[in-house]
Amino acid sequence: MQISRRIRMIVAVGALAAIWIPAGCGQNSTANKPTQAGPPAVAVVEIEPQSVTITTELNGRTSAYLVAEVRPQVGGIIQKRLFHEGADVRAGDVLYQIDPASYQAAYASASAALAKAEANVISTRYRAERYKELVEIKAVSRQEYDDAAAALKQAEADIEAGKAAVETARINLAYTRVTAPIAGRIGKSSVTEGALVMASQGAALATIQQIDPVYVDVTQSSASLLRLQQSMTSGTLKRDSANRAKVKLILEDGTPYPLEGALQFQDVTVDPTTGSYILRIVFPNPKRILLPGMFVRAILEEGVNEQALLVPQQGVSRDPKGNPTSLIVDAEGKVQQRMLTLDRAIGDKWLVSSGLSPGDRVIVEGVQKAKPGASVKAVPFDADRGKNSGESKNTAPPAAKSN
Repeated sequence: MQISRRIRMIVAVGALAAIWIPAGCGQNSTANKPTQAGPPAVAVVEIEPQSVTITTELNGRTSAYLVAEVRPQVGGIIQKRLFHEGADVRAGDVLYQIDPASYQAAYASASAALAKAEANVISTRYRAERYKELVEIKAVSRQEYDDAAAALKQAEADIEAGKAAVETARINLAYTRVTAPIAGRIGKSSVTEGALVMASQGAALATIQQIDPVYVDVTQSSASLLRLQQSMTSGTLKRDSANRAKVKLILEDGTPYPLEGALQFQDVTVDPTTGSYILRIVFPNPKRILLPGMFVRAILEEGVNEQALLVPQQGVSRDPKGNPTSLIVDAEGKVQQRMLTLDRAIGDKWLVSSGLSPGDRVIVEGVQKAKPGASVKAVPFDADRGKNSGESKNTAPPAAKSN
């Protein structure tokens, strides 16, 4: 009984093994079957010349268009302050009133001295006229006539001196009313009522600044100036018919200033310590957004490059030495490496000075699958979706199932 049971078990195990082995062999043969895949797909951008406005971003600070420090021209006690700190003032507005009492007295004294001189000249003139007639008939000596004529001239000179003294006294009296020399916004006052001030003192009573328009002073390297001049001379860069450079402004918080400025002048001296020179730009400031001393970034339009070659930044890499390179797909579908010379970044692209030619197809996606000399399948880069439609076509076909 036991022997027959063992025989039946051996027969059953053998039957199962016979069924499992062919199925397993069939699966292994299918799995080991080699697959066939085409060349990898890469996304490319065809380089075409285009017109690009070349700009330079420079750091700078704002400064007032006009600045006037208000100082007294006569001494005395401040009686009144006639303005509000931080307010806008007009040219000629009275800012301070200095005690005018002593200057009024000086003006009255000078006026009286002038009146005295004018009264004295009348009798002196009559005397000189009479002596002129008498000297002709020898009724008076020549010396007496000469003395009368000299006295007349001295009296006339006293009148002129009196007029000058009156004018000086009038000017000093007018200076007791300290007025605004320019229109603008006045700052804080350094003195209060009752303070003693002196003529032409060192400390200003207040400062007026005109901030519409406003200056923006930026610095640029002399090397950039030379490169710009060379580009203009060679015709690579062109400006408008008026040869004017337009300037845009970025504020401290990164927001763009809504109004454009104009380059007014560039300094004629290069700072030997920094190798840079100053550019002064004028911006309209009707809403007083720009205040003196603000840090800003000016975007200066240098010109227009009508044959610019731009390549996406993801299509540029660096070799071990740090030199910029790009991979392109030639007419035969093979990958080639190009050494580049880059000028500057414009948005999300590089401006290429040399290394690429119009019509070159630069690989921007799938660079890890492309090696110099290898064959690839070039598909257009879809910038909107951020990926190309050929990536799904690069997957290997599924393995064939065995019957």
